[in-house]
Amino acid sequence: VSKQDLEDTYNVPFKACVLEGKVASVMCSYNQVNGKPTCADSNLLKNTIRGDWRLNGYIVSDCDSVGVMYTSQHYTATPEDAAAESIKAGLDLDCGPHLAVYTEGAIKQGKLKEVDVDGALANTIAVQMRLGMFDGPRQPYANLKISDVCLGSSNQLALEAARQGIVLLDNRGHGPPLSIARHHTVAVIGPNSDVTVTMIGNYAGIACGYTTPVQGIARYVKTIHQRGCSDVSCRGNQLIGPAEVAARHADATVLVMGLDQSIEAEARDRTNILLPGHQQELISRVAKASRGPCVLVLMSGGPIDITFAKRDPRITAIIWAGYPGQSGGTAIADILFGTTNPGGKLPMTWYPQEYLAKVPMTNMGMRADPAHNYPGRTYRFYKGPVVYPFGHGLSYTTFRHSIAKAPTSLLVPMLSIHLENNNSTTLTNGVRVSHTKCSTLSSSLHINVENTGTMDGTHTVMVFSSPPAGKWATHKQLVAFQKVHVAAGGLQRVALDLHVCKHLSVVDQFGIRRVPMGEHTLHIGDLKHSLAIKPTIDEIKY
Repeated sequence: VSKQDLEDTYNVPFKACVLEGKVASVMCSYNQVNGKPTCADSNLLKNTIRGDWRLNGYIVSDCDSVGVMYTSQHYTATPEDAAAESIKAGLDLDCGPHLAVYTEGAIKQGKLKEVDVDGALANTIAVQMRLGMFDGPRQPYANLKISDVCLGSSNQLALEAARQGIVLLDNRGHGPPLSIARHHTVAVIGPNSDVTVTMIGNYAGIACGYTTPVQGIARYVKTIHQRGCSDVSCRGNQLIGPAEVAARHADATVLVMGLDQSIEAEARDRTNILLPGHQQELISRVAKASRGPCVLVLMSGGPIDITFAKRDPRITAIIWAGYPGQSGGTAIADILFGTTNPGGKLPMTWYPQEYLAKVPMTNMGMRADPAHNYPGRTYRFYKGPVVYPFGHGLSYTTFRHSIAKAPTSLLVPMLSIHLENNNSTTLTNGVRVSHTKCSTLSSSLHINVENTGTMDGTHTVMVFSSPPAGKWATHKQLVAFQKVHVAAGGLQRVALDLHVCKHLSVVDQFGIRRVPMGEHTLHIGDLKHSLAIKPTIDEIKY
């Protein structure tokens, strides 16, 4: 992985979690990065995470990451070496048995000092103390029961999270929202139409209770239920006929399709990004048979190439529900019938299937490399066709942005000793963020959001920035966002902070973050706003 991509992409979310989120723990992964296991990389663990980012907590391995350094990766000659290398690099806790079994031997063999173990122990126990684990029966988390989890407020939060997370991808304007006055009977079809545990994805606890999609819809209207496929793999098409019959006899049809943990999960990679088996055939045949509007609802964690459905005029709307949790069925029904106005946005690009052939999983590069037919990754660097772009999401109402207040220029102070050879070099290369006073370089952006439709709605204002044209890639990246609820016909003002060093900087090929001088562009919906960044010289005062 290049220094540029590490600083510009891969380290960014972890840095934000430590510096801004104040997390108490960071996990190092199984794999090696540039030839070094992350759990034995002192530059990453000690220098970066605990040093530069000032982690106040402990570093833990992914389960068995220490053991595989010896058993699978053959990075160390002995198991004791793996224990010693990890602890010396800054690992505090092992998820797995390796340190428990081999640390004492590493000390006896002189590969590790007891003081190193004491440091790891102190980091771990300090967090346990913060959690009150040594406070005896007074500790509030010692006796939690199901009743503490399944509170009414918690169930309401699960429902609200599902409502906010659902994304309306397409809507051709003649339903949804469905109407209980016009759509008395709804055919609910598909392998995910009556699922429970599918909705909570993986790494989940035990749900307090489920509402499946067909149950949620049945709270509004009479339903006719047909699965259409026995499961999401949909290996046969024998059940499609009865589904077509149901669609013919209903006032509206809702297809609940997509994936589950049998298709995408830890240690289970998808072989393509199409719908599995006969799902496409089921969707197309049912849409054709449907007497009324036909809505496609998708459950999945990752993107799906559903180009065929986008192009099918019989499919009136497409909704992505993700894995919406225990109340997913209620939330889906609330959005279908307009009790909730959808406001979710896609958290990733949805690529076409042919994109996969051009991005081998062994290539970690973010930037496009046309010479090797490599298209680049994510909305920031990939410029080819997409099924749906990052940040996409529709509403039953319409919104209009206008800029109420925005800076047109900002001065970046720098010390004269940091001028690189001459002024023109600084203007070309940009100012290193380490050579300016980042803490003082911020401004605010005020956006008016007007609801120009007839329904109250929630809108997420997203601000993207792109650097000056020239040597820097002209990609834009998300720098600020805020969700705002606006009544029909109403107007709300949103204030967003812009930090020059964080939001208007780029990373050069050596992994150095710089602020390019010149005209930056802010993108808010269809609006564009120019912001000139100019250097100013601070003289050293003796």
